[in-house]
Amino acid sequence: MKKFIILIPLFNDWKSVTKLLNEIDFQINSWDAIVSVVIVNDASTEDRQGVEFNFKKIKFVKILNMKKNKVHQRCIAAGLKYICNNEDFDRVIVMDADGEDRPEEINDFFRVSKENPNVTITGNRFKRSEGIIFKTLYEIHKILTFIFTGKLVKFGNFTCLPKKHVLQLIEKSYLWNTYSSSVLRTINDRLSISSTRGKRYVLPSKMNFFGLFFHSLTIISVFRKEVIIRSILFSIVYLFFIFNNISILTVFPLFCLLVFVLTVLKISMRANMKEFNQSLENIGSIDILDSSNSR
Repeated sequence: MKKFIILIPLFNDWKSVTKLLNEIDFQINSWDAIVSVVIVNDASTEDRQGVEFNFKKIKFVKILNMKKNKVHQRCIAAGLKYICNNEDFDRVIVMDADGEDRPEEINDFFRVSKENPNVTITGNRFKRSEGIIFKTLYEIHKILTFIFTGKLVKFGNFTCLPKKHVLQLIEKSYLWNTYSSSVLRTINDRLSISSTRGKRYVLPSKMNFFGLFFHSLTIISVFRKEVIIRSILFSIVYLFFIFNNISILTVFPLFCLLVFVLTVLKISMRANMKEFNQSLENIGSIDILDSSNSR
């Protein structure tokens, strides 16, 4: 049987992950596969006491307790590196703990993966559950990303990868910055399923305008060469049109573009391969949970 590992980054959301794991265990009950879970606990300050599981299908849950908080995306990168170094697996499913990645949709991942064993499957959002303001900002983010990279990023963390693609990803320094655009840049053999953004189980979203803007820049930073080329071309064309009418006002958009490009380049420098390779040193302890030692 194929071996699946579900990777879940987590920070102070034990109630959500408890519900998620029980939902996953229910959804995978008919799978002819071995399923385990790796949770990367990003130095949570919330007490895990009272978290209980009663697994019927999940083989085990490993909780990697990180010593220092490294943020969501870097937890995914560290988790993938840990899995490659320590686990026997055929596929990895990456999903968030909060319920926005709906557990019933992993059945679609399983079905498509059986038909296409060597292909990465992404959960492409066609319907979102947020309010109108966030939806509008998210559409602006997608347009901005497309303008500067030529890429449409239609998926987030919710993905299903074969082992060979996971091994490719952990060799890329930019994975330390952001997951989804790393998949987009590195992996060409991809299929998608239609995915509806679920409603959060417990905690409201902490993503604000500035968080979304930084997230957008981080995604764009993976394609920094494309950003530089497109920005130069835009500047040349723009200068051609304003050549006879140059002023502080007409040059201001070029100044904004320069600031934007420099910011993207600065963010891209956070993709530190040495730090990524040392990420597993941040694991303080590992807890292993199953139905016999739930807590």
